[in-house]
Amino acid sequence: MRQARPYSAMFAGGVSARTGPHSLPLARIKKIMKRSAGENSGDGGGARMISGEAPVVFSKACELFIAELTRRAWAATLEGKRRTVHKEDVADAVQNTDLFDFLVDVVMAGDAAGRDDDNR
Repeated sequence: MRQARPYSAMFAGGVSARTGPHSLPLARIKKIMKRSAGENSGDGGGARMISGEAPVVFSKACELFIAELTRRAWAATLEGKRRTVHKEDVADAVQNTDLFDFLVDVVMAGDAAGRDDDNR
């Protein structure tokens, strides 16, 4: 009989000692943090070292952000008496929530691009 290996829970969606209970990949978050820090600094050096806790905190913050945006988009979907979330539902969630004001320009830019495609 085949024995389960120590990292087999990682592929089954469980918690392992190596990855922890994170939905988002910590290595990818760390790479994004390093890249965005390099763009914002004038010398191009960016952050060479990132503490081990920082990607974990960002991962949790991203999970909470995605969950809240999804919850509000789902409410907009139910108001439209549908069972499938559309980009318009996400746009409604962003426009109707003060917390997501920083995304209004992104949603408007995407909406304008969609209208341009419809006019062709």
